[in-house]
Amino acid sequence: MSKMWVGRTDGKTSAAADGFNSSIGFDSRMFAEDIGGSAAHADMLARCGIITEEDARKITDGLRSILEDLREGRLDFDPASEDIHMFVEETLTSRIGDAGKKLHTARSRNDQVALDLRLYLRGRIKEIRESVISLASAFVCRAEEQSGTVMPGYTHMQRAQPVTFGQHMAAYASMFVRDIGRLDDCSRRMNLSPIGACALAGTGFPTDREYEAGLLGFDGVAVNSMDAVSDRDFCVELLSALSVIMMHLSRLCEELVLWSSWEFGFIELPAEYTTGSSIMPQKKNPDMAELIRGKTGRVYGDLIGTLTVLKGLPLAYNKDMQEDKESVFDAVDTVLACLGMAVPMISGLKVRSDRMRRAAGEGFINATDLADYLVSKGLPFRTAYRISGSAVAYCIDNSFTLETLPLEKYISFCPLIGEDVYEAVDLDRCVAARNSLGGTSPDQVRAQAARLKELLAGLSSD
Repeated sequence: MSKMWVGRTDGKTSAAADGFNSSIGFDSRMFAEDIGGSAAHADMLARCGIITEEDARKITDGLRSILEDLREGRLDFDPASEDIHMFVEETLTSRIGDAGKKLHTARSRNDQVALDLRLYLRGRIKEIRESVISLASAFVCRAEEQSGTVMPGYTHMQRAQPVTFGQHMAAYASMFVRDIGRLDDCSRRMNLSPIGACALAGTGFPTDREYEAGLLGFDGVAVNSMDAVSDRDFCVELLSALSVIMMHLSRLCEELVLWSSWEFGFIELPAEYTTGSSIMPQKKNPDMAELIRGKTGRVYGDLIGTLTVLKGLPLAYNKDMQEDKESVFDAVDTVLACLGMAVPMISGLKVRSDRMRRAAGEGFINATDLADYLVSKGLPFRTAYRISGSAVAYCIDNSFTLETLPLEKYISFCPLIGEDVYEAVDLDRCVAARNSLGGTSPDQVRAQAARLKELLAGLSSD
């Protein structure tokens, strides 16, 4: 096949070079965006009198037939085509003749690929955003449902204070709501059209870039032609947002793995998202959670790889930038797949509230509440802290808990302690008492869930 760029050279490259240079194997996924962008370009060229209305009609009809044939499986991508842009143009020209050769007027593959990539990623962001909303909504449902389920809260992976499982679920919902904001910010900055920048310097044809941008749903145009074709900040920004999503998913999955172990036993994952062992019949392995945790490094690699490709590039376009697509496509695919696993795992996990409650009662996580009780009796906090710590040490040495420690022993630590100490260290009361805004009390968790549900409803309607 004769190459479209024959002229300066005879276009004779080795088969190895052709394969090395080709991108149709991965950029063909942008076929709908390439065809849509080309149809808008033809419309603009005719509107500006650069091509005839008749040629524009032939081009758009031809492009429509190519799109339908690709979607219906009647047309296969030609691996001999260098990229999706050449494939579409070559196919179009073979179908409609010389009119197809006019489509590339006042544009370059440099601005064309930048356009296709922005259009493609804009659509994928919407898909990812919907999945993140679904995941955050699943957490909100679990937060409401488990607003009164007491469990130990941890710092340094040591039992710290009593919290509710609902509070834990609301915390993850809050994290993923922030992720939606990052995706929205990225989408907004991405939504500027590069088409019409041509190779790097613009064009001498009387084009209307704003009109073409409007046809494609952009908010405006990239105002500098060199920046328009060489900018891949939007890829880096999206990869960064996706990396944060994966970091949040990985933290979640680390806890799912821990919580579903025999040592914790706080939850049981849905059977359809676990696997068995090839040799140990008792096993129920949290493989999906582990894979999500593992794939986080893959998305981080996509981000670092793209940053490294871009770090030494002079303006404007360089072939190095072809390396952006496989990384960002991989990250998009990976995040969508991981979200597809996470949503049903959270919706379907079984909460072992009895195990959570038992663990909460064994770690002296109400010691701070004892100190706060002593402060309410008039002691300075540091004095109260020391007394509470001494009581805990005695309980450990003598097999008591703060709930079962005899009153006379309490009084030996501080004569201000009375019968009401048992109410102060009761786990349900400890949780209910933390009723400050954003706290872990059931009332506050339900308020958080209501607020998050309201936020998500607004985000879903955007």
